[in-house]
Amino acid sequence: MKWIAHAAAPALKRRMLAAVLPWLLAVPAAHAADTWPSHPVRVIVAYPAGGGLDFVTRVLAQQLSKKTGQSFVVENRAGASGLIGADAVVKSAPDGYTMLVASPAEVLVGAIAGQKMPYDPQRDLEPVTLAGETPLVIAVHPSVKARTMQELLAQTKNGGTPMSYGTPGNGSSMNFAGESINMVAGTSIQHVPYKGAAPAVADLLGNHIPIGIVGMPPTVPYEKSGQLRVLAVTSDKRSEAMPDVPAMAEFPGFKGYRFTNWMGVYVPAGTPKAVVDKMAADIALVLKQPDTRELLLKQGVEPVGGTPAQFTAFLAAERDRYTRIARERHIKID
Repeated sequence: MKWIAHAAAPALKRRMLAAVLPWLLAVPAAHAADTWPSHPVRVIVAYPAGGGLDFVTRVLAQQLSKKTGQSFVVENRAGASGLIGADAVVKSAPDGYTMLVASPAEVLVGAIAGQKMPYDPQRDLEPVTLAGETPLVIAVHPSVKARTMQELLAQTKNGGTPMSYGTPGNGSSMNFAGESINMVAGTSIQHVPYKGAAPAVADLLGNHIPIGIVGMPPTVPYEKSGQLRVLAVTSDKRSEAMPDVPAMAEFPGFKGYRFTNWMGVYVPAGTPKAVVDKMAADIALVLKQPDTRELLLKQGVEPVGGTPAQFTAFLAAERDRYTRIARERHIKID
């Protein structure tokens, strides 16, 4: 009997350890969530300052700093259509103190378009929440004669006036939006990629490119001042920020056309779930605040918020849609 008890002891110990270990591991994770953030948080934007994503990130960082009493320091790490900044987050410690506020390009669309990436967005980044969403705009320099989207398309069809459109980069949702217009309308508007929305808008203002497809926030003041003319928004309905501007889906042949520039919050894979949940909850709270909503809505950004599970489901739907469009429209970024 003693021999049996002695032989069974290791197995019993293993069972006891298996039962206790998850609880032991959960204790520090739960404590980390209770104390998060206990020191400054680095918030990386993978594009230059001045663009729509940068604007949303700075509003979010400011409001989170007010709520938590800790600094949320925005860091612009631009280059390679967002890959440099996102890769910096992937390589950071998974402790909740490095966040990425991403556009679709560096976490979803680039990979679908065949862009070579130093990381796997689905494996190496943990979705936290969908912070906001805005339609893209199709804007032209005032020197362009076309006053409507229909006139612009007619002007460029069938070997008409050669034109180009600028976007924040290859493989961006703006690139998809522009190439889809070419496919549907039979136009050949040349794509000119930039390293972010700000330089694209700057060249549009300077009349170095006639057309820009960018997020709405950086164009709002210039549309109001008449320095740019917005011909359409790339959504299935009009935007509250520009109610007089038609949606592309209103035009013949463009039913179901929808491209938005959303802003998603991510952390490195392996960040404790309790910390991710706490982060998502805090972001959702600040997005509901009237002053935050007002700041974002004025720039055409619809605040969203929500749980990591809701954001994951949203990403799955977006992934399916972009994959289908890439296949149907033969969109490929080398």
